[in-house]
Amino acid sequence: MKLAFRFSYFGDRFFGSQMQPGLRTVEGEFIEACRLLGLFDDWREAGFVTAGRTDRGVHARGQVCSFSTDEPDRAVQALNKVLPADIWCTAWAGVPAGFHPRYSAASRTYRYYFFAPENVAAMHEAAQEFLGRHDFSLFARVGDRNPERRILTARVFKDGPFTVFEVTGESFLWNMIRCMATALDRVGRGEAVAGDIARLLTEPAGQRIPAAPPDGLILWDIDYGISLTPLPIDEKSRQHLVDRHRYHAVMAEVAACLVPEDRQLDTHRI
Repeated sequence: MKLAFRFSYFGDRFFGSQMQPGLRTVEGEFIEACRLLGLFDDWREAGFVTAGRTDRGVHARGQVCSFSTDEPDRAVQALNKVLPADIWCTAWAGVPAGFHPRYSAASRTYRYYFFAPENVAAMHEAAQEFLGRHDFSLFARVGDRNPERRILTARVFKDGPFTVFEVTGESFLWNMIRCMATALDRVGRGEAVAGDIARLLTEPAGQRIPAAPPDGLILWDIDYGISLTPLPIDEKSRQHLVDRHRYHAVMAEVAACLVPEDRQLDTHRI
């Protein structure tokens, strides 16, 4: 039976999501958990694949993987008990043989969390320049790939102490959202305006926009148009979430004492 799992993780303790020999990665830990449970012996034969890679330090709320197994009930009931505390499955579904987490996706949504005060209205206005199909050569590491991408929605809003950039597109290039975030951050700080982003999209010549730090980026959701069955989070992962919240609450108080008021950064992390 072929299964799809939606799962979350904190990316700061992994060397990215993609498997790398000798390094702790999200895929490596997930595959090892499947092996321990006897869900498959060879991940290649099982067709294990994820919706896409995330860089070191990037988090996920809605990453998706799929694989085939003769033990679907065991997978659903036990994966969260075997996975490390910083990875946890949130939902699952039985999927057709032709389902592919990457190519079957209709759209992907990311959020970038800014940890400093920003001009939200100006950033939201500037984010509208990304809508539609554009050449993102100056907003990504393109390589030999087609630099054109279609953005479906984009908005900037406040969420508690954070300023959040949320963007939905059919697909994204490497570092694309983080480069877009840098451009919006410049607008939020009064160093650029919406017209500057429009110009970079219509006249893609010159120096590429640098990528914003990875720790603010979250793969938020992937739309497949299928129904998923929710899964309860394991107690070890629940405690991990509580411990991280407490730690970053303390770090925020320390930062408030050490950083001058006009340069304060919120050190909470997602």
